[in-house]
Amino acid sequence: MQFGVFSVSDITRDPVSGSTPSEAERIDAIVRIAKKTEEVGLDVFAIGEHHNPPFFSSSPTTLLAYLAASTERLILSTATTLITTNDPVRLAEEYAMLQHLAKGRMDLMLGRGNTAPVYPWFGQDLREGLPLALENYNLLHRLWREDVVDWEGRYRTPLQGFTSTPRPLDGVPPFVWHGSIRTPEIAEQAAYYGNGFFANNIFWPKEHYVRLIEFYRQRFAHHGHGTPQQAIVGLGGQAFLARRSQDAIREFRPYFNEAPVYGHGPSMEDVMAQTPLSVGSPQEVIDKTLTFREHFGDYQRQLFLMDHAGLPLKTVLNQLDLLGEEVVPVLRKELAARRAPGVADAPTHADRVRALHGDGVPRQVRPNANRGDNVTGASPYQES
Repeated sequence: MQFGVFSVSDITRDPVSGSTPSEAERIDAIVRIAKKTEEVGLDVFAIGEHHNPPFFSSSPTTLLAYLAASTERLILSTATTLITTNDPVRLAEEYAMLQHLAKGRMDLMLGRGNTAPVYPWFGQDLREGLPLALENYNLLHRLWREDVVDWEGRYRTPLQGFTSTPRPLDGVPPFVWHGSIRTPEIAEQAAYYGNGFFANNIFWPKEHYVRLIEFYRQRFAHHGHGTPQQAIVGLGGQAFLARRSQDAIREFRPYFNEAPVYGHGPSMEDVMAQTPLSVGSPQEVIDKTLTFREHFGDYQRQLFLMDHAGLPLKTVLNQLDLLGEEVVPVLRKELAARRAPGVADAPTHADRVRALHGDGVPRQVRPNANRGDNVTGASPYQES
């Protein structure tokens, strides 16, 4: 089981102090948050992709490459990468490069995003979002697994004899999660390819996500990747902690009330009752998180949103201390004890390399200028 945090990269006014961080301050803060995530013993840090204010994370690969050089064991991921408005050729190249730089400590989550204007900004049509997502991933999947690709589709120019470089590290493409909050076609896509399905169950009642996850598990088995229980599932969540429950409620309420995604709607207590939002003591957060397994079955990755709504950096770092010291160790122990036999482990690069190559050293491909290139279409690679 992997535990970590994710950020949507919002730049939001602090309703208590009245101040709004600059882009530079927020970017510096996210680096400190990622380093703290590793320091307190968590496994994963993930960052979203946005191209509009008030968000700053327009270039996740740049940030994650920097974090790869600044950490030692943390798995770095996206939450999400826009499969609709990014060219799949560029995704293949950029994330394979990140995979090499991170020595395999990375994966990515693909999604359509939730900002409608981003489509025309990148020359796409919002009404084509779903077929665009399906087609683009089909190409990305092939680019990482075939040395030479001939391809033609609806949404980009054809490819003839194209080789994406660099090739995936150790011959194993980055692990892909497909993120969705509402679309069964995306759950089907994840199941078809045997990839992970990430249900970012932050805002909606559990019943909605139960249906999506169960559908994904059934289709995963239907496509021959294993039993429904072996499907790879990730969940989102949000927590705000204090040693005393009443302090957590008091401290988080002004941030909740003014948060763009929460405020000016149902009360915090109603949202806590209806969604995975946890505000309380470490034990209360533990108890609520353990109910996720009851609802969705055994799963492989739990990410918490900890840094949005204008929370100051000092508060977020204190939250991570509590999460890493008092919450996650208990969750690891409890979830391991309750885990059913035959459940798949959380995906790691090392395990996937071992599954492909056994205990031997994986052979790396090397360019051979005498064997062709993207002009001729011949494979330019040989094994070493």
